[in-house]
Amino acid sequence: MTVLALVLYVLWLAQGIALRAIIQHRRTGDTGLRGFGGQRGSAEWWSSLLLVGGHVGGVLGPAWALFGLPLLADVSGLRVAGLVVVLVGILVSLVSQLALGDSWRIGVQHSEQTSLVTGGPYSLVRNPIFSSVLLTVIGFVLMAPSVLSVALFAVLVLGVETQVRLIEEPNLRQVHGVAYRHYTARVGRFVPGLGRTRHATSGESTTAHGTGIPSSGSTRSSRG
Repeated sequence: MTVLALVLYVLWLAQGIALRAIIQHRRTGDTGLRGFGGQRGSAEWWSSLLLVGGHVGGVLGPAWALFGLPLLADVSGLRVAGLVVVLVGILVSLVSQLALGDSWRIGVQHSEQTSLVTGGPYSLVRNPIFSSVLLTVIGFVLMAPSVLSVALFAVLVLGVETQVRLIEEPNLRQVHGVAYRHYTARVGRFVPGLGRTRHATSGESTTAHGTGIPSSGSTRSSRG
């Protein structure tokens, strides 16, 4: 099961990044890859560091077991449950990426404007791709639970929270104005109903460029 977890993780990353970028380029002439980074010590820099570090856990978790190091639990039922969670998470990720269409991005380019996607899975949560990432990694942790995989999952959570709260959401508020604020008041951040904001004020202007499923993350202007 640990070998299967490692293989699935590599395939999941290849599908979610490389294959999706190829499809995006064929459709639009743009890979949709904006990358991460930012000035050292900035929110973008910390987010990149935490997200990469957290994803490393997907490889190191199974590798921990392959090298014969002890697991927190070695129960077949737990591993099977983890596999089911992984498959569900991958399916949610696929559906969420397809829903973004031409608006799919990895990373944020602040000067860029794309359609505000609020239909399909984005009518349930604002960041279904990030939700699916966390769900999928939980599944991998269950398939090979170790101190290392649990710790790196916590790092991934911090990275996702930093990326969404400090980078993507402020950018979306700036790009889409009151339309995005009304959307955040209706729809939860990662889980339906949780993380909703207060309603937009009447004095704000609407700058959204579209709704529905035209086109991760989140909603949006960009998402991973």
